Parts: sequence; structure tokens; C-alpha cells
Amino acid sequence: MGKDTGFKEFERKVPAYAPPAERIAHYKEFLLPMTQKDLETQGARCMNCGVPFCHSGCPLGNIIPDFNDHVYRGRWDQALASLLATNNFPEFTGKVCPAPCESACVLGIIKPAVTIKNIEVSIIEKAFAEGRVKPLPPQARTGKKVAVIGSGPSGLAAADQLNKAGHAVTVFERADRLGGLLRLGIPDFKLDKGIVQRRVDLMAQEGVSFKTNANVGVDLLAADVRKQFDAVVLCGGSTKPRDLPIPGREAKGVHFAMQFLAQSNRRVGGMAIPENEAILATGKNVVVIGGGDTGSDCVGTSIRQGAKSVTQIEILPKPPEGRTVETPWPTHPGPRMLSTSTSQAEGCQRDWGVLSKEFLRDKDGNLEGIRCVRVEWAAGKMVEKAGSEFILKAERVFLAMGFLHPEHDVLDDFGVEKDERGNCKSKDGYATTVPGVFTCGDMRRGQSLVVWAIVEGRECAVQVDRHLRGGKTVLPSKAWQAPILAG
Repeated sequence: MGKDTGFKEFERKVPAYAPPAERIAHYKEFLLPMTQKDLETQGARCMNCGVPFCHSGCPLGNIIPDFNDHVYRGRWDQALASLLATNNFPEFTGKVCPAPCESACVLGIIKPAVTIKNIEVSIIEKAFAEGRVKPLPPQARTGKKVAVIGSGPSGLAAADQLNKAGHAVTVFERADRLGGLLRLGIPDFKLDKGIVQRRVDLMAQEGVSFKTNANVGVDLLAADVRKQFDAVVLCGGSTKPRDLPIPGREAKGVHFAMQFLAQSNRRVGGMAIPENEAILATGKNVVVIGGGDTGSDCVGTSIRQGAKSVTQIEILPKPPEGRTVETPWPTHPGPRMLSTSTSQAEGCQRDWGVLSKEFLRDKDGNLEGIRCVRVEWAAGKMVEKAGSEFILKAERVFLAMGFLHPEHDVLDDFGVEKDERGNCKSKDGYATTVPGVFTCGDMRRGQSLVVWAIVEGRECAVQVDRHLRGGKTVLPSKAWQAPILAG
């Protein structure tokens, strides 16, 4: 794969970012594209390793050495074919995936890893720009109908695969626009919404039907859906946020992260938000509670709205800057290794080992600060440090502490069982406890990554296809078992 000595000759190179002072003035993506020559050079760094650990590092099982080699040799059509063999939406994963494949790269043991993520997104974007991505509707229809409830990454992946298998697929979305987390959760400066709409439009041209403002389980009853369709896939995501029930929680100015981000995305998309419903960071001291990706998105959005200051706090201790015995290669360290997001680099104060004790309010109930205390961790237990209390000034607090489980209206209406965590219970893979009803994505596995949602959608589609065909399937049963497309 690649050039035999490429990893010795060429250094890792990634796209540059527009300067923070420039990019915070807008909500557009700010990566500066690399030249085709530079991309081909980066493909040359892929080693001819005996065991490509990047395969197992990628939840989708992307055929990474193959598409790296194709790019190095300028075979962009073959690179696209290799990429699409396992990944329905590389334009999404190539932008928002944390790249566990790069954490597993063999070259990464001794040198900076191959720039897999950037090569991936460059392949698909070049193909779209050159008109090489075209609608490919199925050649024949099976006469079976499938309802997919939820248009996030798992729902779109399931719908895309089931449509490829020839079934008539209708996607129901309770929001006014399609894409789920991709559309309303992730800010435009990380994932332009035109990219999401471009993929939805392509799927519609291939025969998938979409219905927005369709809240199944509330406005549209499950019984009616089941009468119209031969199978149902529940993939509404994990949308019940973790709360922080401390004194003062009712203060005006404390909001869940997704309330803030979804409204901002709608505003950026041209929707007028009533003044009395507006959640804005403009001119405010903002505190984001939670150190993950959602918290980082709140940071970047607050800065673009003109916040007076932005502070992000985390209850856990500051993670180490490099790998430790707890995060050996080829594991993906994730939050267990210190990293700085592009949003955090734009002007955010970060603090670790901080426990919020009380939201402070003025006489009118408006938030004016948080009473905090520092904590230490030992043997997995948290202990407050005596005499370490302090006040964080804040007029806006965004709670970004993760999600508990899906909202249960739709699950209860379909009569499916829930597991001990409140997620949709599945058996034999992706089948629920109700015959003909399946589940995938965060609704089944709990809060996770976009790439895992796509995997779930693909694998669930296999099980649905078998159900509809009496045990047979025309879909690959495992993403990493898809045939390698040689150049």
C-alpha cells in the first residue's frame, strides 16, 4: 500500500485552519483545502503493514489501505469505490468523526499517523465536485415497505441500505428538517448543512421518501404506522439529557446544551426565533458544564455569538497529554487523553476537577453565577477539597453532560421493552421485543459517535432485509466483510 518508503520520506500534513479571529466572525467551515498533489503525497505515507490495525480501529471497517493507495496513485474513481463499499456517508464521518482509525494506525507507533480522515473526506468531496456521485436507484423493487423513525445518521444509513435492497422506504422525522443530530446538533462551522441536504436530496432521487413534522408515537400512532408498513426501524437517538438538579436549577439562563445548539442551527439556517424564546450568549459570561464534543460545540457557538467570556468545566481530573498504560496503542484514547478542539482554541478557559454546587440568582431569578468546589479523585471516588469553594460568574450556563436514554413516547406507543438503561431493548441483534419492529443507533446502544450510528444503521438493515426475505439478504452482513474493490 502506498509508496514503500513514503512514510520515511514525507511528514504528516493536515489542512490548515483559518485564523481564529477570522473564523469566529461566521458560521462557515474553516478548513483550508489541500492540493491534490499534497493529498496524493499523504496517501503515500500508508505503510504496507502486515496487519492494518486501522481496519479494526474504524467501526465501519473502512478499507483504508486500499483507498490510501488509490489516492497516492491518482486513481480517484477506485478510491471512491473502495470508500463507498463500507461507508454510506464519508462526507459526515470525514468531518465529525474523532478518527479512531488514526489512533490505530501502525505508523502512529513511531511517527505521526497517516491522515486517514482528511483523505477520506477529500475523496468524497472531490467526487461530488466533479459530478461523479450520481443517483443509483435500485434496479428492482421487492414490494415491501419499511418505515424508518428518525432521520439521524443511523436512520439515514438504515434507509439508504434498505432502499438499495429494493424495499420502499419512508423516513419519518419529528423535526421540521432532516438530519437529526447532523442537522440540529452539530454546528455549521463543523458540518455545513448544505452537505447534509445534498445527501438527503441524493437519497430522495434514489427513491427514499421523507416526511418531516411527523412525530411518531405522539401525533402519528404506532398502530397506524404498522398497518401501512411491513417493517419498522426505531432510530430516534438518545435525546434525554442528563440534568444537574442542584439548588437554583430553575434560574433563568440555565439551559440544556441541545436547546442552545438546535436553536442556533435554526437561526443560522434562516429561521426567525421569537425574542422571548431566544437563547443567546451575546454579551454574557458563559459557563459550559461538560468537557465533551457537545460542550465544545457550545463553546464555539457562544464565541461566535459574541459572549463576554466562555469557561468550560469538567468534574473529572485533567487527562494526561499522551498515552498511558490505560490507553495503549491501538486503542482510541478519546477523552482519556488531553486534546484541544478548534472551538476551545478560539478563546475558552478550561478547568478540571470542578463540582457545581449551586446556581446563584438575583432577586428576579436571573442567573448570576455558580458556586463551585474543587474535587479530587482516588480509587474512582470523588472527594471535595476543604476550603476550595469559589464563585464562577455566569449569566448563561449550558449543561453538556451527555444523554441518559431516548425519549420514551415512541417506544411505549410501539410496546417495545426497554433495557436497564432506558434504551430500546433488542434481541438477536437489532430486533425489538415486538415482531417486525427493529431498532438501531443511539436509541439502542446509548449515546455514541456518528460513525457508530452509521454502523448500527447498516447492520440493522441486514436484519430487516432478512426478515422481509424470509431469512435471505442481498446486503453485506458485516461492513468489514464487504468485498475489496481492487483498482
